[in-house]
Amino acid sequence: MKEIGVGLLGLGTIGSGVARILPANADLLANRLGIRLALRRAADLSAERRAAAPAGVPTTDDAAAVVDAGDVDVVVELIGGTGAARELVTRALRQGKPVVTANKALLAAHGAELFQLARENGAELYYEASVGGGIPVIRALREGLVADNVRRIYGILNGTCNFILTSMEQTGQSFAQALQAAQAAGYAEANPALDIDGQDTAHKAVILASLIYGQHFTIADVSVEGIRGLAELDMAYARELGYCIRLLAVIREAGSEVEVRVHPALVPSRHILASVKGVFNAMLIESDGAGELMFYGRGAGREPTASAVISNVADAAMVLAAGAERRHFRTGPAAARRLRDINQTEVRYYLRLNLLDRPGVFGEIGTVLGRHGISIASLLQKEDRAGEQVPVVIITHTAPERAFREALAEIDALPIVGAKTMRLRIVNEI
Repeated sequence: MKEIGVGLLGLGTIGSGVARILPANADLLANRLGIRLALRRAADLSAERRAAAPAGVPTTDDAAAVVDAGDVDVVVELIGGTGAARELVTRALRQGKPVVTANKALLAAHGAELFQLARENGAELYYEASVGGGIPVIRALREGLVADNVRRIYGILNGTCNFILTSMEQTGQSFAQALQAAQAAGYAEANPALDIDGQDTAHKAVILASLIYGQHFTIADVSVEGIRGLAELDMAYARELGYCIRLLAVIREAGSEVEVRVHPALVPSRHILASVKGVFNAMLIESDGAGELMFYGRGAGREPTASAVISNVADAAMVLAAGAERRHFRTGPAAARRLRDINQTEVRYYLRLNLLDRPGVFGEIGTVLGRHGISIASLLQKEDRAGEQVPVVIITHTAPERAFREALAEIDALPIVGAKTMRLRIVNEI
């Protein structure tokens, strides 16, 4: 039976999962593939992690030596970051070796050059584990929907944020309390900025948009808002209005343009995305052929992500064993799409204002909104504290994003407004 050698770079959380599962399921994989996958070498800077590698697997702190080894046919990059990882992936691709990676930051920042390098050297770059952990969404887009135009994707792509939001929703915790609970459970880093500020979700949105539109997008192309500043009060108001709040990646056609954005949004409570709770991820995909598809599962974690990595190793091994040419799917349309300016996006908003409770206040707010072409669909005020600041919630009709930004700049400068307005988009079209 033909044997394909695997070189593993990084023995952290995901790498240790690959190092455990690949030898443990070697016979199962051989039976299914007709090829034996052999973990030949592994590299990590940590002596402690190297010592924990499976018996019989040579380890080193020299990752380049693993890439260059003659008995390594497939390189698995699980180091993370965009520095050393970029150099090592480039090194492997220049040698014509297929690379499997879970590195979303690397692909978002340098995907265009790396995929071009792969094409020039007859190699392939696999990245199933970079979005959604063990959820096979990349494979579905590259292969299952290769005949379709993907019209839109709405994704809950960060388990940390989803855990925080659903904890606030279910328990009435503050944002700080829910974040602390996520950290205690191991779902959030000591410095959670990458997750809660939306950057992790934005990396994944870039990868998905680049795939379905067949052109490279960057982080600079994505409008990104995180979940800092959300209050338990917003959760309560959303629930009363028939919504829940989720951090969404939105990738959708807008005429001849496309929108790529990340932000918290009010989602109708009856919608299937509202049922996605805890650390789970989900992606709602609509294409012109298959219609609506839903992908759901654990978006992170050692075993789910390692499973996705090994599935790509199996893909690479099958191509190598068959002596086939590398596959370079360009799923999107041939013509490049222009990115829609976020200010031109048509949206509805939930606005929570702190207003001085006195006669004429609503008229002042309505006048400013009306001057910018924004009409009010409904208004909610519970407290009655004359002469004090009270929360007031306004649901608007659809208007351009620019109109809201200009109107809110005016509103927040009014003496009747006690704090910066909380604004959340409402997503009804899903």
